[in-house]
Amino acid sequence: MSLQCGIVGLPNVGKSTLFNAISTGKAEAANYPFCTIEPNVGVVTVPDERLDVLTKLVNPQKVIPTIIEFVDIAGLVKGASQGAGLGNKFLANIREVDAIVHVVRCFADDNVVHVEGRVDPVFDKEIIDAELQLKDLESIEKKIQKTEKGARAGDAKAKAELEWLKKYKSTLEEGKNARAVEIDPETRESVIGDLQLLTAKPVLYVANVDEGSMLTGNEYSEKLREAVKHEGADVIVLCAAIESQISEIEDPEEHEMFLSEYGLAESGLSKLIKASYALLNLITYFTAGVKEVRAWTIVKGWKAPQAAGVIHSDFEKGFIRAEVIKIADYEQYKTEPAVKEAGKMAVEGKEYVVADGDIMHFRFNV
Repeated sequence: MSLQCGIVGLPNVGKSTLFNAISTGKAEAANYPFCTIEPNVGVVTVPDERLDVLTKLVNPQKVIPTIIEFVDIAGLVKGASQGAGLGNKFLANIREVDAIVHVVRCFADDNVVHVEGRVDPVFDKEIIDAELQLKDLESIEKKIQKTEKGARAGDAKAKAELEWLKKYKSTLEEGKNARAVEIDPETRESVIGDLQLLTAKPVLYVANVDEGSMLTGNEYSEKLREAVKHEGADVIVLCAAIESQISEIEDPEEHEMFLSEYGLAESGLSKLIKASYALLNLITYFTAGVKEVRAWTIVKGWKAPQAAGVIHSDFEKGFIRAEVIKIADYEQYKTEPAVKEAGKMAVEGKEYVVADGDIMHFRFNV
């Protein structure tokens, strides 16, 4: 599965520095607005200790982790919804991603220009929100005009959709994001699925702090956390400049030493990547054999045939059953034969909902 998180924020908040640190791509980081014009796409492996456990137990010829894509999108300024700065390009790029990683500046530094002239994370967040809301409002109003024609003609479906569209309109006009509307997923897809509303996308906030605030955060990050708590959104606190240094260390022992010096159990980037993966409602299952140990990405709630289809469509079409081992049992008994002998391998059918961390072997017939 190829799913993307778009890294957004005002100019000079640390987006490109963060992108460089978490991805295999290289975006130019410069102390002026709009240094990122075309979106850079970086493919990132998702840190997973369970994959390390399986690798040690199986000793395969090849190990393939699961991945997620990050897109570094041009900085937004006030008035973007009317095309200011690179607004049109920015908004079009956000529309294409599955989730948003919103980087907010939570550090003071006279050497780094702030596009609004002062450091205020809540104000910065509200600028982004307002521009996205205005663009969404434009999309909603256009659809209302079309839907009203069907509603006036007596179309029951159009009438129901119109009521929901008006709820979205009033929510946006109140300065709230579209994701604040409480609606079941199926109805939401029917009503606004074609609009790709910007503020309907799930969001994760990154408080980019100074080096001294990496562990505890600071007054800026706390203000941001307070401002978004009603959204139920996660806030990751990190220092993009330090994370960029950490990411360049290739030697594992030196990497751990660097983290230890800063009092970090794991890098902020590792937390961010994991949180982004969860934000997209994704989980991982594994296949394990001497040729290959591999992590597979699926959507939480998928059943065994859907999960099998990620490997190959024939696996889903001809699905017979799935043999499932829990990773705790694999750790305890060390080998697949030992797990079977202990009666810890389950045989599951088409209705089995795959759990995060399952080790699976599919039987199929085409």
